[in-house]
Amino acid sequence: MPKSLLIYLIIINLLTFFVYVDDKRRAKRHRWRVSEATLILLAVFGGSVGALLAMILARHKTRHSEFLIGIPTILIAQLLIAFFLMQ
Repeated sequence: MPKSLLIYLIIINLLTFFVYVDDKRRAKRHRWRVSEATLILLAVFGGSVGALLAMILARHKTRHSEFLIGIPTILIAQLLIAFFLMQ
């Protein structure tokens, strides 16, 4: 894996994790929220591990089927793509 890709994946997953956790904090305080489309797109653009970790650790979006099914599906798809590209 190229070093630049690894750096990108670390950054996008950290960003995604913190955006999910911040959205959870905002929800508890009845503040402006991050759109669900943005949360999903962060996962699609490579932050699926960060999204999944935030869902588990912060218990965020675990009642929404789009996230409960969608985020693991995105992660599996990304892993399959990576596997086939490395062949």
